[in-house]
Amino acid sequence: MYKSILVPISFDENRQADQAMEVAKVLCDDDGRITLLHVMEQAPGYAVSYLPADYIEKSRAAIAAELDKLAARIRGAQGKVVSGHSARTILDYAEDNKNDLIVIASHRPGMQDLLLGSTATSVVRHARCAVHVIR
Repeated sequence: MYKSILVPISFDENRQADQAMEVAKVLCDDDGRITLLHVMEQAPGYAVSYLPADYIEKSRAAIAAELDKLAARIRGAQGKVVSGHSARTILDYAEDNKNDLIVIASHRPGMQDLLLGSTATSVVRHARCAVHVIR
């Protein structure tokens, strides 16, 4: 069983956030903690000028509210919104917070993943803790 589990949450289609949360609940010690983490990637500079002035703040607040709803379904869980590059930020967060397991959902890989890679692939390759991938 694990004491500190990180569950990266993506709100993209076909991401099994519910399955990842269920696996985290099963693998978490009774006194363990689960963090649901969403990484907001920075909007490209050219696009920012086309967005309403408060768009990023409102988006962040909406995402935080959704994470809080998800976390309320798991005893002792918390939601956290951070900014950065998805894979690198997940890895840094896990290391900084001494998570001993990352439960991450992944889509079925396609040809584009052979060249570009995916967030889950990067996390699996570079994490210093255990990683459980949900498909």
